[in-house]
Amino acid sequence: MSLLKHAPNFTVDQAETLAKDFYGLTAIASALPSERDQNFLVATESEKFVLKIANELEQRQLLEAQNDVLAHLAPQVSFTPHVIETKVGELITPVLTKSSSHLVRLVTFISGEPLAKVAQTPEVLFDLGRSLGKLRTALAEFDHAAFHRYFHWDLANGLRVVTEYDVLLADVELRNRIDDYASEFQRSDACRLEQLPRSVIHGDANDYNVIVDNERVVGLIDFGDMVYSYTVGDLAVALAYVVLDKSDPLSSAREVIKGYLFEVALTDTELELLWPLTLMRLCMSVCIAAFQQQQKPDNKYLDISQQSIRRSLPQLLSITSEKLSQSLKH
Repeated sequence: MSLLKHAPNFTVDQAETLAKDFYGLTAIASALPSERDQNFLVATESEKFVLKIANELEQRQLLEAQNDVLAHLAPQVSFTPHVIETKVGELITPVLTKSSSHLVRLVTFISGEPLAKVAQTPEVLFDLGRSLGKLRTALAEFDHAAFHRYFHWDLANGLRVVTEYDVLLADVELRNRIDDYASEFQRSDACRLEQLPRSVIHGDANDYNVIVDNERVVGLIDFGDMVYSYTVGDLAVALAYVVLDKSDPLSSAREVIKGYLFEVALTDTELELLWPLTLMRLCMSVCIAAFQQQQKPDNKYLDISQQSIRRSLPQLLSITSEKLSQSLKH
């Protein structure tokens, strides 16, 4: 959680210089939002890329693992970015400043709109589920030691995160609701978590990391949260954002799950714990955001989903797994 203090702080001009010096690109750069790293859209006259400058504390092994997984996925799915080599054939290159050192990569840009900014029709949501199902299949045989790590966004750490950071929530009523849910999760669900299949997952299929074009998912971006965790976690994270601000959240969840099941089966335990894990992700998000906003109050990205979550969470916490199961039968 100390990563925010070591986030890079490059200017647009510096990003353009990096694109020119390392990749031979004469391009115009513009800043993109990020939690703990720094990303720039770099556009030439004919192409667009994303220049990714890693947090000072990010380990090279983790970036190498991300590159490896993108290479693994490339022949299997059509919606992931590709890493671009530097002029001298490197996939990762170090950049030194007067006060810090950062690792830089360049990846292809995927055109479209974030899921958060398009109409979330049944067709779009079904295709989201299908895409996540394809991702699960493609990742089934992939593993890397770097992804076996402690990570604060990992759903396996949900109870620990909520317990540690809920005291920072200014909204006492919401804090009490989250505390009640955490207690219920501990009592009813935590004992079954060990029964869940585990594998390497994307870890952050939120509605700003899913790119849509013409009612099809064309991109899943930002592989910085990859972790070895509950395989169903990608589906739970996606559902957490799909159900926000919906008059009928279960109907939206149902379409995503139907698409997922079109591609791959879920175990009985995964189906039973899917909704509790979805709610846990939202509780974690509120608690982590409270901590991060203390550290970086000027970073608007850290609050990007929080208003929707705070509005929706009380209603969502009243929905049981049984209601979701009943919804899936329709």
